[in-house]
Amino acid sequence: MVWVVSPHVSRWLQVGSAFVVVFLTGCWVPAENEVVVYAALDREFSEPILKQFEQQTGIAVRAKYDVESTKTVGLVTRIIEERERPGCDVFWNNEILHTLRLDQLGLLSAYQSSRAEQFPASYRSAQGLWYGMAARARVLLVNREQVAEGERPQSLADLTDPRWRDRVGIAKPLFGTTATHAAVLFATWGDARAQEFFRRMKGNVRILSGNKQVAIAVGHGQLAFGLTDTDDAIIEVEQGRPVDIVFPDQQPGALGTLLIPNTVALVRGGPHARQAERLLEFLLTPAVEEQLAQGRSSQIPLQKSVSATARVLANRSVKWMEVDFAAAATAWEHAAGFLRDEFAAAD
Repeated sequence: MVWVVSPHVSRWLQVGSAFVVVFLTGCWVPAENEVVVYAALDREFSEPILKQFEQQTGIAVRAKYDVESTKTVGLVTRIIEERERPGCDVFWNNEILHTLRLDQLGLLSAYQSSRAEQFPASYRSAQGLWYGMAARARVLLVNREQVAEGERPQSLADLTDPRWRDRVGIAKPLFGTTATHAAVLFATWGDARAQEFFRRMKGNVRILSGNKQVAIAVGHGQLAFGLTDTDDAIIEVEQGRPVDIVFPDQQPGALGTLLIPNTVALVRGGPHARQAERLLEFLLTPAVEEQLAQGRSSQIPLQKSVSATARVLANRSVKWMEVDFAAAATAWEHAAGFLRDEFAAAD
């Protein structure tokens, strides 16, 4: 005798079987054709790209985004907390410091991308644990109506100049690219010089919740200038605000301007390994960097094969800071303790 089961009954049998699996094993069997992404890059920039991946591959993307005030840190904390049972497949970070912290904790999975050699060696893991792409620069945004041309700041040191007291701003240096910048300075200068710089700066600047808020305050004349990222600075320029972007420390013998890449990495033990690899390869294609370069955020491509130039560079020749990002990641825990003591209560 052949039993014929209706589609409706078959569906209930499948659901029932799934509940049996949950009951017996204590865990849910994840959907097969999806990938989970934790994205620290602003949702307005990252979501359209993730939607394109969905449309091209048919793989559903479940994304979790972070808020501006705790950018990156919240997602990193979640990955660490989930280490025994990862819920994330791909971490798309808008900076590099905390990606390297995850690397040091052994929470990333190696994957040798077919495009690895297209990226500078200093902006990718030799073991394939993370890849840097679509970078932003740390710049000074200056309000022309508040600062005479001959007085224009040229260096990070200008943030500590008493003549600008309470007229300049930075984001709280505990999150996002401002935290990365702080870690780099601690690794480059050493503790004594870095601590002195941040103490002097704290007494001179206004502390805002994020880089975007710094750029907006400068654009509206609430600050004379501030330290921010190029993606936030270019928006103020293109909205017609009376502002100019200054790439700091370009003088002979100076440090140069810090360039911070987005980083993408696979989380060790993520539930959708095959789909995660496909998404990683997609994010490393030239088309993604070109889109981020030409889009509103004007991010700076890193791979050799990308011909597009970010508008924010606009025929500039920039001296980039030479950075040991691994040393910066190692320096972070100690630096963070100092910065929390100094800036935790800052508004």
